[in-house]
This record gives sequence, C-alpha cells and structure tokens, in this order.
Amino acid sequence: MQLTRNIDKLGIAGLFITAIFSPCCFPLFAFAASALGLGSFELFGGWSMYVFMAMVLISIAGLIISYRKHHCLYPLLIAVPAAVLIFYGFYSLSISPWMYIGMFGMLLATLVNYHRNRLHGNCDTCAQYNGKIVELESVITCPHCNHKKTEMMPVDSCQYFYECQNCKKILKPLEGDCCVYCSYGTVKCPPIQSGDKCC
Repeated sequence: MQLTRNIDKLGIAGLFITAIFSPCCFPLFAFAASALGLGSFELFGGWSMYVFMAMVLISIAGLIISYRKHHCLYPLLIAVPAAVLIFYGFYSLSISPWMYIGMFGMLLATLVNYHRNRLHGNCDTCAQYNGKIVELESVITCPHCNHKKTEMMPVDSCQYFYECQNCKKILKPLEGDCCVYCSYGTVKCPPIQSGDKCC
C-alpha cells in the first residue's frame, strides 16, 4: 500500500537520477554530474533515454493512482502536457529546451500531488487519530463459520462485541486484544495503529 502511494515520487526521482547520471544525453545536468566526479559517466549506457522515458510513464501512472484516491485533477493537468513535451523532445532526436521544461513540469506535478494527498488524505477509508492517519476498513473473519465481512471501525470507541452476519454467533476479543478487530480483523483498531496500547 505504501508503494502505490509513492509511485509518482519514485518515477520523478528515477527521472532526475537518470538525467543527472547521463550527462551526455542531458548536457544541462553535466555540471551536476561533474561535481559528483562522474565526468561523462553513463549510468545506463545506451539505454539511458529508454530508462528516462520509462520513469516518465511510471510517474504518470503514480499520478493516475493518486487521482483515483483524492480526485484532484491538477497534478495530471500539469503532468500530461509536461510528458508530451518530454516525448516530443525525445522523438525530435535532440535534447531541446522543451524536454527540460517537461521534466520540471513533471516535478511540479509531483509536488502538487504530494500537497493534495496531504490535504485530502491518502485514501477514502482513512481518518486521523491522535495526529496519525489510520485505516478504518477491516475485514472480519468469523472463527466459527469463516464468514468474512468488510466493516468500518469506529474512531472514538472500541468494539468489544460483534455478531456474525452468517452464523449469528457473538464474537469477543481474544485474550490480550482490546477489540474484535484486533482479534479477527485484517486491520487492527485505530488506537493500536497509532501506537497506543488499547482503546
């Protein structure tokens, strides 16, 4: 789950690392590579531009995944034209200023996306508890009949009893657990997720 939230950051980091470590392909970054003592070192050899383009696509994919979570179109409205400029520069067989503008456009889109994620939270089923983001959705599995049900956990209280929808047995937490979600759920209750001992 953490990886899917950071695909766009992974893509943009890979994009700039590829550019910096490929000074022959990206003369603008040759100074940075020289400062690192790399001279004309090519990290990916003849594959540099293909790796670079793959990082653009990974970044776009990450922004699309983020859009599906926070429904904010701004990052994509910046990233798609930026990616078009990058591809245009690539297929025009020269590193034009448009390609650099596209790179910094992708960086801006990633920063805007990061801000939107912070503003709206990273998922539809998350909430804040004691200043931390916690997951509220948990799938409870009945130990008697193996029936599974997706439930939303309360943030302000622990659920000590739970009636199975299938066999109608009443579940109680196992010894040492504070609630039924900690015993039978796929996700522990909000206090446990936030680092507290119990509700």
